[in-house]
Amino acid sequence: MPVGRRTPTRDAVHHPLFARAYARLSPLADDRAGLGELRGELLAGLSGRVIEIGAGNGLNFPHYPETVSEVVAIEPERHLRRLATRAGLRAGVPVDVVPGVAEALPVKSEGFDAAVACLVLCSVRDVRRALAELLRVLRPGGELRFLEHGRAEGRVLATTQRALDRTVWPLMFGGCHTAREVRSEIAAAGFEPLDHRRLRIPDRGPTLPTSPCVLGAARRPSAPSGP
Repeated sequence: MPVGRRTPTRDAVHHPLFARAYARLSPLADDRAGLGELRGELLAGLSGRVIEIGAGNGLNFPHYPETVSEVVAIEPERHLRRLATRAGLRAGVPVDVVPGVAEALPVKSEGFDAAVACLVLCSVRDVRRALAELLRVLRPGGELRFLEHGRAEGRVLATTQRALDRTVWPLMFGGCHTAREVRSEIAAAGFEPLDHRRLRIPDRGPTLPTSPCVLGAARRPSAPSGP
């Protein structure tokens, strides 16, 4: 168990109906919408200690490569955290599932070689604070991997996303917002962009408010060299 820096309440996030629906439907999305393959791409090449925020029911865990020495998986929702704990026991790398929120990570600064944000920045209450926390806990030069949905490039869908975010969508889907600009938020937090690609999930069928996605990486800047 990592040494805590801050101690949020155990149930800082409580969406029991959404959590149960997500637990049932997310494996189908992995199989039928191609998310499983994207999780593998997201995590490929990672090594050392990794922190994952919003681990959900642990669907990323089977995709971590053997070069990862430990995953500290933060999950605030009780039901999903129980499922993640079970998934962690079956993972091929050591996984420690910890209660906490992205805006106040209960771990020491500069303790991780990499961080993972997968379909979670849409639902954190304070994106800038969550990204500042990830920057804090990464060692200099550490990498942030992200797979997130966000604002559409087309005007019509972007307008629809904003309307949904102001009304029913967060209430129905556990605090999710569809129109956040993930890449610009990551850059504004102080990360150095590495690479990214835009994609559509699912790649076939009707376009959903959550279909526009981005898969990419960024890095905490290395510490400046001494005189």
